[in-house]
Amino acid sequence: MGIFRHLRNEFKSGRKRRHLQNETTYYKNVFSTRGHSIPEETQIRAKIASHFPEKVPRAKGNLRILAIYHSYNWEGPSLGSSLSVFGEVRHLDWHDPALAEGKQPNEAGWIEAMNEGLLRTVQRWAMDRPFDVVFTYLSGRQVTPNTVQKLRNLGAPIINLSLNDKETFVGKISNKQAMGARDICRYFDLCWTSTLDALEKYVVEGATPLYLPEGANPDIHRPYDEEKIYDVSFVGQCYGNRPEVIAKLREAGINVETFGPGWPRGSVTTEDMVRTWSRSKINLGFGGVLGHKETYCLKGRDFEVPMSGGLYLTEHHEELMPFYDIGREIITYTGFNDLVEKIRWLLSKPEKAELIRCAGYARALREHSWEMRFDRVFRMLGALA
Repeated sequence: MGIFRHLRNEFKSGRKRRHLQNETTYYKNVFSTRGHSIPEETQIRAKIASHFPEKVPRAKGNLRILAIYHSYNWEGPSLGSSLSVFGEVRHLDWHDPALAEGKQPNEAGWIEAMNEGLLRTVQRWAMDRPFDVVFTYLSGRQVTPNTVQKLRNLGAPIINLSLNDKETFVGKISNKQAMGARDICRYFDLCWTSTLDALEKYVVEGATPLYLPEGANPDIHRPYDEEKIYDVSFVGQCYGNRPEVIAKLREAGINVETFGPGWPRGSVTTEDMVRTWSRSKINLGFGGVLGHKETYCLKGRDFEVPMSGGLYLTEHHEELMPFYDIGREIITYTGFNDLVEKIRWLLSKPEKAELIRCAGYARALREHSWEMRFDRVFRMLGALA
């Protein structure tokens, strides 16, 4: 049975990989044929300023912000408190059944009812107190292009955050609408993507993209004074190749503790997750995209672990390189044998490991907070003085 499951997973992985390759090739060809280019920051600023010629930037702490997102786990603690630094935040949770007349996301008619309720709510809020900027974390699963167009009528620049556009820029198609960002992206003033090779896709679809990764919140992701009781730990879901890698590490005599959905220890709270990073000599990361071989993207963990003071060891890929000095601030591995070698080296060189851990912590604090990310995009939108 294990062999058949393996073969089935290999077949699915191959099909996903071919689909992704075809999608990427299509967008690259169109991007090149039409003579497109990725907009630079000065071009983005000028374009948005032309849309809002009477916009007066406000000082930090005085912005009126509309934030539309649902907090599955990290969103509320990380995004909410980081946004509040910039001013008054009105948060709308699109998952709230009250918006959709009590309907749940898996029920017929939910998206229509929720979109109507969302627009009705934000329009009422805007009449009471106009917004300076609108931040959303949405996809085609939640909103229609028509809804985003109407959100622009609020008179404030609107930015959408999208993570892992590597495989979900288009995503599944339902009722002729893409469940990813494809069909809604052109209606935002700025599309913030954490996926470098999605920039061409956004431009082809008529959107204005900005490549900027996730961040971390130093109020939450911080070092704890904990004894290092784990040689290696991993906190995250149990899926893909993760169980196989963990099992092989244990067979190689490496002590690895795992936490999160699907592992025997189960899920942990945010605080326990961060404390686990402080309790671990090495914190393991996986950079791959589920169901795709040799396909990687940036993860929130790439910034949360170092900012929490954890020594970070993750899969090597090029998108990490602009954000860390590899080998000095974080360590990366290529393949299982290299992973084992790096773990054994770090465990045998505690002084060197400590230097790397401290350097990664300093870099994350200096450059990789959510507040810093929002500061940049709000300035680009002309909302922040």
